[in-house]
Amino acid sequence: MPLKSEQELKKMEKLFDELWPICRSLTGQGVRDSLDIIDRLVPLIRHEVPSGSKVFDWEVPKEWNIKDAYILTPDGRKVANFQENNLHVLNYSIPINKTISKKELAEHIYTLKTMPDAIPYMTSYYREKWGFCLSENEWNSLPEEGGYHVVIDSTLEPGKLDYAEAILPGKSEKEIMFSTYVCHPSMANNELSGPLAAVFLYDRLSRWESREYTYRFVFAPETIGVIAFLAKSGDHLKRHLEAGYVMTCCADRGNMTYKKSKHENAACDRIAAHVLRHSGFEHSVIPFAVGGSDERQYCSPGFNLPVGSLMRTPYQKYKEYHTSLDNKDFISFEHLQELIDTYEQICQAHELNGLYVNKVQYCEPQLGKRGLYPDSCAPEDSREELHRMLDFLSYADGKTSLVEIADRIGHPIWKYQVLIEKCTEAGLIEKR
Repeated sequence: MPLKSEQELKKMEKLFDELWPICRSLTGQGVRDSLDIIDRLVPLIRHEVPSGSKVFDWEVPKEWNIKDAYILTPDGRKVANFQENNLHVLNYSIPINKTISKKELAEHIYTLKTMPDAIPYMTSYYREKWGFCLSENEWNSLPEEGGYHVVIDSTLEPGKLDYAEAILPGKSEKEIMFSTYVCHPSMANNELSGPLAAVFLYDRLSRWESREYTYRFVFAPETIGVIAFLAKSGDHLKRHLEAGYVMTCCADRGNMTYKKSKHENAACDRIAAHVLRHSGFEHSVIPFAVGGSDERQYCSPGFNLPVGSLMRTPYQKYKEYHTSLDNKDFISFEHLQELIDTYEQICQAHELNGLYVNKVQYCEPQLGKRGLYPDSCAPEDSREELHRMLDFLSYADGKTSLVEIADRIGHPIWKYQVLIEKCTEAGLIEKR
């Protein structure tokens, strides 16, 4: 593995370890602490939306913060200890401090019978209640008689919702967007893999010598955070967004999956499918569906933005999803890096893609006088490039995009970079 890749992997793991212990939610200090850490690596533009703000059909909820939570059993054990695993608390629980029976406690306990050793991740964002999450086996092992002292040291009060953006300017005001969420507690694939992918993709694109597109990165609580972002920036995206991708479930060991936008054949869809087809990786392309992540907000009828999602195993399709088993052991930083590589290739393809016009519209151009025609003893690969150039020039009508041309001919889009440079230098083509 190249030294650069090894260094990147070490940085990924370090960032993961720093973000892992934080209890994130829709709002609160956990989100701010996470954005503070990301801000050291990616210069963020921070936004705050007060509780009670109307954002389309939604309202920003009260801010939730938590210091501690646990259950003291009749035999003196401390279980459901928030300090050991922050999934033990029903996310957004109201405070509680009292002694109750196991029968009463059972009404506030969440387990997963199909995975008896796992702690489930559960929430109650828009309904004020309290609860604990335990493995089924631990719950069943607790005494039936005696008092259980339950403590949730939390606050739920007017505050704010936080989200952030980072922008890499390009030559064009047209944008490519990457959106990820920062609202789940300690889960590896379903939470941290997306922000990690965004941070390190940003780092790579920031090192490019030039960018045709402007690149926007969004770090927001899922659903309500993106709805708040769209309330502020949705009209801008409708005017400027060329393509967008939601980053989630990026680091498990499964094959890559691309979920299409509602357009199904937008630039984001064509290019992602094209890159995957020529990547050599096993992959699948699936249609848009509302079950999923924030693509359902971006693709809602009023916006209908060209936003898809490249991931590995989709949410709900792996058994560790929304449980304590979605941990560091479940993910692979090498697989995360592989996905980031693919995202960078997608960005490179977007940069190269576009509408090209062959300035010689009547019959094929005379390539020899422009120094573009190989002599008869030229190596075979130059003859192959000649045929690719002639095919390209034949389709370069200003209406057919480069990725469409590449798909028709069956070649990867990056094979066209050198010939486009040559044709541009020879004054034979122009990009619209």
